[in-house]
Amino acid sequence: MTYVLAYDIGTTGVKTCLFEIGSTITLLAGDSEGYGLYIMEDGGAEQDADEWWAAMCHTTARLLAKTGTAPEQISGISFCSQMQGLVLTDRDGVPVHRPMSYMDQRATEEIRKGIAHGPQIAGANVFKLLKSLRITGAVSTSVKDPMWKYKWIEAHEPENFSRACKWLDVKEYLIHRCTGRFVMTEDSAFATLLYDTRKKAWSQSLCRTFDVRTEHLPDIIASSDQAGSLTEKAAAELGLAPGTPVFGGGGDASLIGVGAGCTSVGDTHIYCGTSGWVSTVTDRQLVDVSAMIAAIVGAQSGRYNYFAEMETAGKCLEWVRDHLALDEIGIYLEKKDITEGREAIARSLYDYMTETVAKAPAGSGGVLFTPWLHGNRCPFEDPTAAGMFFGIRLETGKTELIRAVLEGICYHLRWMLECEARKVKISDTIRFVGGGALSPVTSQILADITGHTIEVVESPQNVGSVGAAAIAAVGLGLIPDLDRVRSFIPVQSSYVPDRKAHAVYNHYYETFKKLYAANKKLFRSLSSSLDSSSGSRREAQS
Repeated sequence: MTYVLAYDIGTTGVKTCLFEIGSTITLLAGDSEGYGLYIMEDGGAEQDADEWWAAMCHTTARLLAKTGTAPEQISGISFCSQMQGLVLTDRDGVPVHRPMSYMDQRATEEIRKGIAHGPQIAGANVFKLLKSLRITGAVSTSVKDPMWKYKWIEAHEPENFSRACKWLDVKEYLIHRCTGRFVMTEDSAFATLLYDTRKKAWSQSLCRTFDVRTEHLPDIIASSDQAGSLTEKAAAELGLAPGTPVFGGGGDASLIGVGAGCTSVGDTHIYCGTSGWVSTVTDRQLVDVSAMIAAIVGAQSGRYNYFAEMETAGKCLEWVRDHLALDEIGIYLEKKDITEGREAIARSLYDYMTETVAKAPAGSGGVLFTPWLHGNRCPFEDPTAAGMFFGIRLETGKTELIRAVLEGICYHLRWMLECEARKVKISDTIRFVGGGALSPVTSQILADITGHTIEVVESPQNVGSVGAAAIAAVGLGLIPDLDRVRSFIPVQSSYVPDRKAHAVYNHYYETFKKLYAANKKLFRSLSSSLDSSSGSRREAQS
């Protein structure tokens, strides 16, 4: 038996998973622990590197204890991590500033000076934009991008910046703490938007353009490369054996696809967690500016993930839980509080909701829901876009409204799927992963709306960790290469589209797609009114 540990480093906590690698990649057990996310009034969002490490140490100890696994039985460790953070460290690997989360948006002045000046296209200097697109296939136009965090520290904390030795992302910092080596995987390097995808190396030209010190950039490795081995100090703190191989791993956007078993060109997967996306593996970089879809570097060298994202997917269901199913005035789906008593122990409210909406007809009696609760990115980018119910009638009840939310998420996923199909060939059978895939009802609705057969793998909510385990297995030589991963990831269930339901959904889907264009101006007007109202309240309070 071969065991590997996978650390899934999220925004608010780590999940440490123990896998057995045999004819399949089998999750044996997991343990999790939270840590802080420190939000500041000026737009800052920071985390504490020592809290990350402490959570890794604690979960590792508990996991080994409850499974009776000896440290020497662990053949390798790997990471799946949040991306586009900035951990600027000194020569000893100690952060010179508390790690900045991908959510940090303080660098408004830095991005203005860096790219938002002169002749522009889409808010970016035309010359820098075209140069970046030619070299990287992307451009750093968001205040949340790591480059502007780097420039923010340079501008606001010159003493700390002068001590800086290396620019790392979240998992790269943890790799250094494990091994003492400064490295960065290809997908993390691409996320800095300073990576030349043609030469597979740092772009000296872009570093000069944006005044980034090349000596701050670490060596680039492949995700399945061994980054190093556990040092005596790290092993003692983690409770593992010194010399245990540590592999590069990857970011969550890279490894969720790997964990879904989608690693060959043309493989498509759909993810439904807090956010949602559709991703298809390609062997070339391409972009669809009109639909806001681009191919990003993944965990496999020479492969890209053609990636379409929606801001809120499962988050919409959470909203339903809190404001429709579990409301503040004591009215519930069956006129009783199912969160109290034995029934709450037997099944979750999410299970109850999905079982209940299964009784409603396809199409929710003509009610449509737009899942744009925090704006939207693809196939249109509009921060003012909002959620709404359309088509409510006297006979509409909560059951129809809740089902309409599930259908709205799936309509939008189909929209992104069809946008991808304009540029690449998507797979006939689609893998569905994330927390949303735990629901058979949601999985069937997705099949009925898209018209594709939907496959759900085992532990769909843990596919990031599965992907990290697959990376370690490739690095250890247990799996020949990532192209073979699919056969190591068993399918738990399959959902074939119902023809009658699909015909019903086709009719409503055409209306769904028209709702944004029909309300675009109204969304902006409403957002402007809300901004004005909020500003008036702030002035009154001050």
